[in-house]
Amino acid sequence: MANAQSRTLLLFGATGDLSKRMLLPSLFVLHADGLIAPDLKIMGTARSALDDAAFREMVGEALSEFLPEPRKDDALIASFLERISYQPLDASTVEGFAALAERLGDISGGMSIFLSTAPFLFKPTIQGLKSAGLAGEMVRIGLEKPLGNDLASSCAINDAVADAFPESRTFRIDHYLGKETVQNLMALRFANMMFEPLWNANGIEHIQITVSETVGLEGRHGFYEDTGALRDMVQNHMLQLLALIAMEPPAEFDATSIRDEKVKVLRSLRPVAPNETVRGQYGEGAVGGKSVHSYADDLSKPSGTETFVAIKAHVDNWRWQGVPFYLRTGKRLSERRSEIVIQFKPVPHNIFAQRGGKLSANRLVIRLQPEEYVRLLVMAKEPGLDRGGLTLREVPLDLSLTDAFSKSQRRIAYERLLLDLIDGEPTLFVRRDEVEAQWRWVDAIRKTWADNAIEPKNYGSGSWGPSAAIALTERDGVSWND
Repeated sequence: MANAQSRTLLLFGATGDLSKRMLLPSLFVLHADGLIAPDLKIMGTARSALDDAAFREMVGEALSEFLPEPRKDDALIASFLERISYQPLDASTVEGFAALAERLGDISGGMSIFLSTAPFLFKPTIQGLKSAGLAGEMVRIGLEKPLGNDLASSCAINDAVADAFPESRTFRIDHYLGKETVQNLMALRFANMMFEPLWNANGIEHIQITVSETVGLEGRHGFYEDTGALRDMVQNHMLQLLALIAMEPPAEFDATSIRDEKVKVLRSLRPVAPNETVRGQYGEGAVGGKSVHSYADDLSKPSGTETFVAIKAHVDNWRWQGVPFYLRTGKRLSERRSEIVIQFKPVPHNIFAQRGGKLSANRLVIRLQPEEYVRLLVMAKEPGLDRGGLTLREVPLDLSLTDAFSKSQRRIAYERLLLDLIDGEPTLFVRRDEVEAQWRWVDAIRKTWADNAIEPKNYGSGSWGPSAAIALTERDGVSWND
């Protein structure tokens, strides 16, 4: 059923926070814009004992709360709710799946499943789907993270999924890949000739990837305490960004070619030395002018879990030999930002030096959130009459995606990913060998922490993390792009 649009979408975890905030509003937008077939049925399932009317009421409340104001349209919402039904299900038991299959009815037109449940429910859910005949060749499955908490548990989940769904019908979701700016990274690299000659160790000095948050636990106490920043953000989102930056040009723009090149990068990651990584945990401080508690206070107990991690990574291949990739992510930091900085090497000889001209090396800044833009910082002469000198200044060449495409509809990541799942388009989903390469590298970092007793260092909320993270780059003569 490759690239055949499904006629049924089954949402597991349909009453959860992700569903209310992201999935249901995204599906409504696809409905409102006519991007999904008029006869596509959407069925939600979860433990909650709701009937269709109660679930539709819940969906309506979620749309009222989380849809942007310009998107709210009573008539369109009413027609969207007509698509929706609900079937209660205890996924830990096989028996309820027979009732689910009976309620779904004929799925010969193709069905897509979005599985957003606790990881311990993955295996019984897959077994239940298979036993009820809901895993046939006309069915594909989308898996929301986390897919395990280390390589072994990830393999166990993937083995359970593979028992019912072959790789061609398995869609592992990393919502960062659905972001417009992340997809623009591929367009920037492979649709423009100007960057490719410089996109290597000859032209680039270093690369920074920052994913910073101002929020704390936000009610995710149990999940985060068992996960930490390394597994929550680096293992998936940040390594996918690194792979897209570092991969070779694919032969074609298709799922196999792109994912083949990404996995080569992930397998080329050098093991991280103890002095190339920093762990941190937020303490008390102020964010946005408001006092906030420490992580231990938020958790109500002492903890050794990191809420911040910085890593100096290396990709050991011909293109990137000697180029450091600095990764940084954390909670309760100074500002919310997802950003890639490509720092090019300086010009080999400054012809303006004797006339007072000082040069800064070019930088390419790709901002993913909260704004979306691409900014190239270049040197230019400052206007004016200068006797015996030349005043140079760094100026930005900006591409604001918001301004450049002001007449185009901006999309959130889950709109793109849900549409691709329904359509059977796998390019923006993660293949099993990618996931396992990511876990292999991250597990080695965790082992390095354990073997060298590397504990989280305290940092004040509202800062940019522990001072050791600054030292990580400064000893190479590099400053974070703050």
